[in-house]
Amino acid sequence: MPYQPLNMQASTFWLAEDIKWMQQAIQLAKQGAERGEVPVGAVLVHDQQIIGQGFNQPISSHDATAHAEIVALRDACTRLENYRLPLQTTLYVTLEPCTMCIGALIHARVNKLVYAASEPRAGMVGSQMDLSLQPFYNHSIQAYSGLCSEHSSQILKTFFRERRQAAKKNKATM
Repeated sequence: MPYQPLNMQASTFWLAEDIKWMQQAIQLAKQGAERGEVPVGAVLVHDQQIIGQGFNQPISSHDATAHAEIVALRDACTRLENYRLPLQTTLYVTLEPCTMCIGALIHARVNKLVYAASEPRAGMVGSQMDLSLQPFYNHSIQAYSGLCSEHSSQILKTFFRERRQAAKKNKATM
């Protein structure tokens, strides 16, 4: 039986600000794709201002932890000169966070998470389990899914399709 999240909330409507910030995250995801990285983008917002942002860059940075969420957290914490984020900070990310990322978001005290596409194989905010609900953490995150999910999913599908085609082409020329 598939995991049934208790915390996950799918909104039937989104505020204009939510759409604006997710579109920014999608633009960041596209920047990552242009650099050969898996297209995931993340934007941290507090008081209607971006306090941190990033896209996936583990390949180019030679850093397994350089997921979009972690890059955005590092950016915000450096700017704010604090390892904890201000109250009422929201993360907009184009793909459901993994184990590492949801843990980092909890420890940084992100209040709200809005993600576009689900990650059925390794998503830890509803797809496989929901780490944001675990009682052993001393912080919880309100999680919302589905904003611009089709757009984000299509960017990911196109990226991986093109990558597979390039790999086939390279094999054929060898």
